[in-house]
Amino acid sequence: MRSLKVVLITISVFVQIIANQNKATAQNMYSGMRHDGEFGIALGAAHYFGDINTRGKINRPKIAFGAFYRKQFGDYVAGRLSATFAQVGYSDVYSKNEFQRLRNLSFNSNIFEVALQGDFNFFKFNPIDPDYRFTPYVTLGVGVFGFNPYTYLGGKKYYLQPLGTEGQGTTAYPDRKKYSLTALSFPLGVGIKYSITDQMNIGFEITHRFTTTDYLDDVSKTYAGAQVFKDPIAQKLQDRSYEFGTPIGAAGRQRGFSGQKDQYVTAMISITFNLSSYSCPSAR
Repeated sequence: MRSLKVVLITISVFVQIIANQNKATAQNMYSGMRHDGEFGIALGAAHYFGDINTRGKINRPKIAFGAFYRKQFGDYVAGRLSATFAQVGYSDVYSKNEFQRLRNLSFNSNIFEVALQGDFNFFKFNPIDPDYRFTPYVTLGVGVFGFNPYTYLGGKKYYLQPLGTEGQGTTAYPDRKKYSLTALSFPLGVGIKYSITDQMNIGFEITHRFTTTDYLDDVSKTYAGAQVFKDPIAQKLQDRSYEFGTPIGAAGRQRGFSGQKDQYVTAMISITFNLSSYSCPSAR
């Protein structure tokens, strides 16, 4: 019996030594592995806020998708280069405001954005280490995007910027120039990410973009007046209240609100693939 106890104690001690050795080896392995960054794709929805959606309502969001590369600078900070495509649009028919419903304007636009952002993790994130596989984060940066608002009349698609729907490019309004179809964006967002394996992560992010344009929706200032337009299509699209009866677009009447720039937001799910390297632990 005494011999059996000695054998069992010996086996127990041996197993414990092996377990401790394996744990130490694993810790050394994790400490030697470095998370360098990620590249991935994202898919979700986009929505617009501006002169046609003044109350920030969510109604019929449209598709958004993108790709990005994230470079890790330590466990808490990363830099990101991203390319995003988003569709946005809205219509006065969704509004409960009597003036907006009578105004009867609508638009759609495709957005192509390239942005440089900084990501800041709340927790240490190292997908190679099972103890640090999850973190919420915030992101902010600057981007440049292209857009081109359009609408439909009689089932036909018309791009609005060339028409100068607020008198841009006419002799009656020499101070109103055709607006640029390129603008800056300032992304500000929050997200979460989780490493499902050493090689792959999933994430979810909501990012709001402040912009430098008030013409994402082709609406900003006052009506120019129907008499200014020689093009009959431009005349019809600058004031579509005639579809409900007497037109309201007298010259000088407020058409939009130029005191605030347009904005848009994306909400996307991402899949990313990790880039890692091994650095030998320094000798002690």
